[in-house]
Amino acid sequence: MPLVKSDYNPPLPFKNGHISTIYSGLFRKVISLKQQRERLELEDGDFIDLDWSFANMPANTVVILLHGLEGHAQRPYITGSAKYFNAEGLDSCAVNFRGCSGETNRLFRSYHSGATEDLEAVIKHIISTGKYSNIFIKGFSLGGNLTLKYLGQGNVADQIKGAVTVSVPCSLYDSLIQLLKLKNTLYAQRFKKHLVDKLHLKREKFPELISEEDINNIRNLKDFDDIYTSRAHGFKDALDYYLQCSSLQLLPRIKIPTLIINAQDDSFLGKACYPVKEAELNPHLFLDMPKYGGHVGFFDAQNISYSEKIGLNFIKEFI
Repeated sequence: MPLVKSDYNPPLPFKNGHISTIYSGLFRKVISLKQQRERLELEDGDFIDLDWSFANMPANTVVILLHGLEGHAQRPYITGSAKYFNAEGLDSCAVNFRGCSGETNRLFRSYHSGATEDLEAVIKHIISTGKYSNIFIKGFSLGGNLTLKYLGQGNVADQIKGAVTVSVPCSLYDSLIQLLKLKNTLYAQRFKKHLVDKLHLKREKFPELISEEDINNIRNLKDFDDIYTSRAHGFKDALDYYLQCSSLQLLPRIKIPTLIINAQDDSFLGKACYPVKEAELNPHLFLDMPKYGGHVGFFDAQNISYSEKIGLNFIKEFI
């Protein structure tokens, strides 16, 4: 599929990728969104909390929203999307991954970039309601990689009509390399702090599975994936996790309309995270690479981001 030609041209301050990223993460506010929480019990004894919001009229279309690393369903990029979709007649189901809804999950495992079994559980639950004939997925960052991996694995439910993904680390290893660079030190430290804080809570519940020494040995994000992510989720080590869970290798197998929006100034993404060749060869895959936008930024007028506007237009084409 030919690459999408972007016309995104933000105000001058937001032509700096870091400003776009930081504004979206720390300063953007979305108000007047009503969410209803539902707890989804999983087959393994754990749970996922879903935050629903609804259009003003009965809808037969719902968009599943998937947040990024250490995010949750109240982050502005999630609530902004939900509010915009609701205003345009679509319901939304914002997923809080395991341990991300303000309450520690029950098991030693949690969430990760390739945990498609949890997305499948959410999809099956939504289908079981019998309410929606059209289901779309919109995933951000880690949630975007999860979305693409799910679609590329096959066995996609018939009700899934398309997907939008934003700021996607299609190659997890390539993204890690970027996050470990000096330019991303503050972001990486912030991620590590949140992850390690949660790991201390895990240690209180599962002292036989993680030691204080293990936690003290976590110096960076790769260490976290070596010491916790890989052990808790059945991978050999961090590199095995990155290899198995990166969506890049599965992009040629995607068979439904899917949009990837990755800004060229996203400091979290390396060259391998811009799948130009894959998009050119797959008629179902659309790749939008605006010059600006940062990581999950894309500031635009009226507090509606570029990725929200383009995402809605894309979804409407396939309803």
